[in-house]
Amino acid sequence: MLENNNSKNVVVMGYSGHSYVVVDAAINLGINVTHYSDENKSGRNPFNLNYLGHESDHDFFSKVGDFDFILGIGNNNIRKKIYGQLKIKNQKILNVIHPSSEISKLVIFGKGNFVSKSTSINSLSVIKDGCIINTGAVIEHECVIGDFAHIGPGSVLAGNVSIGECSFIGANSIIKEGVKIGKNVIIGAGSVVLKNVLDGQKLVGNPAKII
Repeated sequence: MLENNNSKNVVVMGYSGHSYVVVDAAINLGINVTHYSDENKSGRNPFNLNYLGHESDHDFFSKVGDFDFILGIGNNNIRKKIYGQLKIKNQKILNVIHPSSEISKLVIFGKGNFVSKSTSINSLSVIKDGCIINTGAVIEHECVIGDFAHIGPGSVLAGNVSIGECSFIGANSIIKEGVKIGKNVIIGAGSVVLKNVLDGQKLVGNPAKII
């Protein structure tokens, strides 16, 4: 979380929807977000950022030597791809952790994560790389959130839950203590998950069932 005191100029990758929440939190933390990268120049620019182009542009990485990066992409798989491109180019990817969140000092963070407002993450949990922990989510003790997973607003993960890479937990879902959720899983909003979930499955309901 010390990265929140970053002094360099910062580029947000992606500039619509989810990214507005990330940039708003970053600015509140004093992170100097000055530029954005997206496929096209945005017609909507609420934070008056400068357009830097797209990461696929042949000269993109020649222009970013003095920048650090934050991830503003809601789609798990696209976020993973962009993260990978930045890592290959040895770019620094910051965490953005909203100041209203309550996080144990014993939580371990990777890089490129976003933790939104009013979240709670408790002792000995691990948040790997490129995750989204959205507004009001509760992650109890000893949970492990895999790379590029998204925990939706208001979701509750009881203790010792594990979430696999690129999985999505819908808003207001509840995951029972000790449950293991595989990779690329989708849990629908408001679901209650009582049993382990295999890779690639989609579940919804209370109790959650495969669809």
